[in-house]
Amino acid sequence: MINADIMTAIITPFSDDGTINFDALETLANHLIDTGSKGFVIGGTTGETPTLSHDEKIELYTRFAKIVNGRGVVIAGTGSNNTYETAQFTSEVSHIPGIDYALVVVPYYNKPDQRGMIAHFTAVAEQSSVPLIIYNIPGRTGVTMANDTVVELSKNPNIAGVKQCTSMDDFEYIVEHTDDDFNVFTGEDAQALFAKVVGGRGVISVASHIYGKEIRQMYDDLYDGDYKAAGDLMRFLSPKIKALFSYPSPSPVKAVLNAQGYHVGDCRLPILSLDDEEKAILAKRLGIRDLESVRN
Repeated sequence: MINADIMTAIITPFSDDGTINFDALETLANHLIDTGSKGFVIGGTTGETPTLSHDEKIELYTRFAKIVNGRGVVIAGTGSNNTYETAQFTSEVSHIPGIDYALVVVPYYNKPDQRGMIAHFTAVAEQSSVPLIIYNIPGRTGVTMANDTVVELSKNPNIAGVKQCTSMDDFEYIVEHTDDDFNVFTGEDAQALFAKVVGGRGVISVASHIYGKEIRQMYDDLYDGDYKAAGDLMRFLSPKIKALFSYPSPSPVKAVLNAQGYHVGDCRLPILSLDDEEKAILAKRLGIRDLESVRN
């Protein structure tokens, strides 16, 4: 069982020359741990993984595991739409010290059926020295992994959980029909409170980059039985979460982090960083005067 209720899908900071900025990554990781994150997904969608080379990912995962140094769970993104390459890369990453799990997305573009998905994840799990977290995000892959497919895959001893980005009904079904030690996370920040209330493990969050303290307090209030306080915080967070996804992710989060002084740099193409007009609109949607107002 993963003992982490809030995990940040951490961005990848870039320097002015376009290389990975590991100093900024360390500063940001320490901040996220201090504000309530109990683990990380490194090299996920928010980390702009499709724009990273094989060697960049290996260096990123190796150095990030050393940065975390046992202070939280580390899940490394290894999935693609090529089963053979995914299995080979997952096997390689699984031997990096400090990597606890591999995040493997439903194959995109190919649009496999449910039998194909089961075969894909089974093949990857057989090659990995760490357990998999399967990643169901139909908005990006173009195909949905059915609830019963997740349930079937949960029986594989080397598949430890799911990052689920579909409806609340789906989330409830998966929690209800999988064993208690199968880790069901929502990948939707807007479902963070709901996920805990119905028995999920927690949230793999983007908003925690900016609102980690509030999400941490919301969960702590829930654990203390103060449901009203938890609900008040979720209502506070909901419009902020919506704002952070009002432009292609992770451009809004990076804009705020840069304003806070974390020096995470620009996004890599095809994602553009926000221009001045977009930053002003984002600030308004976040309910602040300008992005510099969110400095810690």
